[in-house]
Amino acid sequence: MKRTCLDFFAGSGLVSTALSPWFRTIWANDISEEKYRTYAANHPPEVFRLGSVEDVRGEDVPFADLSWGSFPCQDLSLAGKTEGLAGARSGLFRQWIRVMGEMPEFPPVAVAENVVGLVSLDGGRHYCDVHATLSGMGYRVGAVVLDAEMWIPQSRKRVFVVAVRSDVDLSGLSGDGPDWCHPSAIRHVAPRCEKWVWWKLPQPAPRRICLEDVIDFDAPCDSDSMTRRLFDLLSPMHCPIIETALRNGERRAFPGYRRTRDHRQVLEIRQDGVAGCLRTPRGGSSRQLLLLVDHGRLRTRLLTAQETAALMGAPNYRLPGTYNEAYMAMGDGVAVPVAAWLAKHLLRPLSDRAGGSR
Repeated sequence: MKRTCLDFFAGSGLVSTALSPWFRTIWANDISEEKYRTYAANHPPEVFRLGSVEDVRGEDVPFADLSWGSFPCQDLSLAGKTEGLAGARSGLFRQWIRVMGEMPEFPPVAVAENVVGLVSLDGGRHYCDVHATLSGMGYRVGAVVLDAEMWIPQSRKRVFVVAVRSDVDLSGLSGDGPDWCHPSAIRHVAPRCEKWVWWKLPQPAPRRICLEDVIDFDAPCDSDSMTRRLFDLLSPMHCPIIETALRNGERRAFPGYRRTRDHRQVLEIRQDGVAGCLRTPRGGSSRQLLLLVDHGRLRTRLLTAQETAALMGAPNYRLPGTYNEAYMAMGDGVAVPVAAWLAKHLLRPLSDRAGGSR
């Protein structure tokens, strides 16, 4: 039987998709109408409560085994204003906490997900605040960093703060020290947090797919003149690999970003078969381009909407609305196989033990 889940800041529903083999989402909330349309196209719409989390009252939220909160990252991102939990957006973490505090009974397991800036910004001060807040509610708390690149061809590191009711048996699910999912930023902040839990996760098998496996080489591309203009912006250090791939008749996909270097615009590409981190169109970063080498021909274009879904581990996800809405829905989400790995190997076992000890 599936356990139950609350999906705060649910967005387009990728977390609900990831958790679905083990958890049934019984309540979800987000303020975005565009993301609600995507959620409703892929999940039961009746569980969704459209509106600000500031208007949610805990007594109106059903009890569930798990509370997931992917609170906004804008104030914790190094590309943003770095105001941390004092910012208007990332500060909504406290509204998630408020709602849970108003519930007649806390969910026994809770997860807060955000960008790596949560543990690295200001020497980890903001993470320590999150940790202390959850600990003060009676949870035992620890965090892991997982990079989607281990499962899918997209570089996307995220912090997952996992909290569980203090009476739950952690044997076999926690260790005595750091592991592969505890990089230096985590190891630096852990000693500053009381009752830190070193969560244990099995390491996934090596990823088998690369970017070319999810790219539609038949999708419409830019005009030849636009492709030439973009190629002329290519950083000189990156030209040889494109020229070699063209000469050899290869079929390759190179993600690229426009950057300003020495007061001039250049186009820089990745060469490792992995896309850069998907970001929202309003994220303030350069939009990711594709340079496609296809049997001697060079073409350029943006990622398609369905490619963004594939790069989030949801290749068959339904994406209603405009291109920008689809890109926003995926760029602002949680990679499906990452959350699924966490659910299978940690969240479901914790929920089972918590349910057995209630």
